[in-house]
Amino acid sequence: MAGRIVLFGATGYTGELTAQAMVERGLRPVLAARSQEKLDALAGRLGGRALAVAASEGAGLREPLETVVADVTDPPSVRALVEKGDVLVTTVGPFVRWGAPAAAAATRAGAHYIDSTGEPPFVREVFERYGLVAEQAGCAMLTALGYDWVPGNLAGGLALARAGESAVRIDVGYFVTGKADPGSMSGGTRASLAGVIAAPSFAFRDGRVRTERGAKDLRSFRVGERELAGVSVGSSEHFTLPRVAPQLREVNAYLGWFGPASRAMQVMSAGMSVAMKVPGVEGLWKAAGEKLVKGSTGGPDETARSGSGSHIVAIAYDDAGQELSEVHLTGVSGYTFTGRMLAWGAERVAAGATQGAGALGPIDGFGLDALTDGCAQAGIAEEGTARAEASASMAPASAG
Repeated sequence: MAGRIVLFGATGYTGELTAQAMVERGLRPVLAARSQEKLDALAGRLGGRALAVAASEGAGLREPLETVVADVTDPPSVRALVEKGDVLVTTVGPFVRWGAPAAAAATRAGAHYIDSTGEPPFVREVFERYGLVAEQAGCAMLTALGYDWVPGNLAGGLALARAGESAVRIDVGYFVTGKADPGSMSGGTRASLAGVIAAPSFAFRDGRVRTERGAKDLRSFRVGERELAGVSVGSSEHFTLPRVAPQLREVNAYLGWFGPASRAMQVMSAGMSVAMKVPGVEGLWKAAGEKLVKGSTGGPDETARSGSGSHIVAIAYDDAGQELSEVHLTGVSGYTFTGRMLAWGAERVAAGATQGAGALGPIDGFGLDALTDGCAQAGIAEEGTARAEASASMAPASAG
């Protein structure tokens, strides 16, 4: 029997996008957040969507979605959200600050876990800390199952599959297309960036994950008719792609959100790395970030999201530095993709369609073919391939 899907942080920006995508897939998540008033309002808004889905399926009226109050500042309330076999989907960030209660709750209960983080320190913590406990409990943990960092895993996996065993290095780049700009980031994204910009990052070098500063390296990729720059960033690809291609010696991920400011980001990273070694500076930075940058303060509306898109590129190389294969993915806004991908992932996990237990990556967790299909349903696919219309993209995935 499939467990319940519990969506924690449902009333936040990403949480509501995820809740909408879940309802559109015919799922009935338990909505959890810290405000009963906001939960009631969200459940009311989702009611109309649920009725429309039910009508299209020829189903009758359904009971309203269940709601539960829980708050990360009250860890017992988070632990009470799930039981063994449930699926806990959390969008409560910044995860470096607020992610631990949900991760701990899932592993203690033996519940499966999915989150929307893109924060390198938290991604690393899931793989190196919580994942071990989850494996012992027999449950799956899928961290960063959104725009950060699923499309790069898919692009990298496709490039490696085509390159074969000669590939020892993979480079992945993330870029925003259309009208998006840094001002269109959600409050949660800004809070996450403020929290991790000065934190140590990591990369996969010489066959293992090594600590290094964020934005240490800069490189450009061909995106359409332009050469666009990105700065190096810690991501789930460093942990997951070597699992599907054990011969890999180097994994690089680059974030191209900052456009011409990428060089400035690299310089600032170097300066911050030195400054953080001065006693007291790290505490002052954290305090300033918490004061100036709030979490759930909304984000781009549907019109703004429809005006932006995504372009992800992955290139595989042999040990002589020769390019073996190159893959480009394109599609919808990262926010739209994240909500849909979390819904797709929750459905598959609840149906028992994951492979293994512990901290899993998108490919070793679902398989390359299933992930390709899931990303297409969420709105990102290989450049030049046919994609279904939005209504078809939200059709429930099979559990097989």
